Amino acid sequence: MNQLILLSGWGIDARIWQTLDSHWPAGIKISAPDWPGYGGKPALEDPADIEELARVMAGDLPPHAVWVGWSLGGLLATALLDHLPTPCGLVLIGMGPRFCVDGGISRQELGVFRRAFARDPEVAQQHFLRWQLQGEPAPRIAHRQLLDLLGATSGADITTLTAGLDQLADLDNGDLLAAPPCPLWRIAGQRDPLLAKTLRDSTDYRLPDAGHCPMLSRPDLLARRLAERVLDAVESDDGTVSAK
Repeated sequence: MNQLILLSGWGIDARIWQTLDSHWPAGIKISAPDWPGYGGKPALEDPADIEELARVMAGDLPPHAVWVGWSLGGLLATALLDHLPTPCGLVLIGMGPRFCVDGGISRQELGVFRRAFARDPEVAQQHFLRWQLQGEPAPRIAHRQLLDLLGATSGADITTLTAGLDQLADLDNGDLLAAPPCPLWRIAGQRDPLLAKTLRDSTDYRLPDAGHCPMLSRPDLLARRLAERVLDAVESDDGTVSAK
């Protein structure tokens, strides 16, 4: 089946993918489920429990689809490979094996943000929205677009957001991505401020004139590249696909 499952990142629910709606080619089935605790979905009793996350998300993450994880969504989607039937492929947008790396966001920098979030979650989250947009060609326009999509609400409860910051600090999928159980593609905005340059340069495709949120700055090109990935996966005779 030509199906893409789109998974959002920290502090942003599935509405972020609406910018791609008018850019999908015919024949592609799109699903954008919210994570538990986002978009009105009940939060997990323990949002950090990956096994419980897998149980709750199993119906939204079928194996006959290509999973697309953006930012924290990429970290979580990768971690779920150990707990759910293997998908046709996995696409990571703006994420590598871990969030904190040399040359990118340091653990110290994330630690400062986590403390700010503990003091005032709403102010810290609004700062994060602006922070991740710094690499877009028109950050102010992208910020207004994001606010128009999300409104005044954060889209997630505080416990889920706090656990997400812990996961950004601690989740390390290096072993899984060293020998992935399914075809893997990595996409990054050419000017993503949250990725180290070495990670940006090693991706399978770099989106020009885009930062960490290419669904805002380059929705046309991002949709095209994702559609190519799902078609590659479906057309593969032996179930394996080389990144292009």
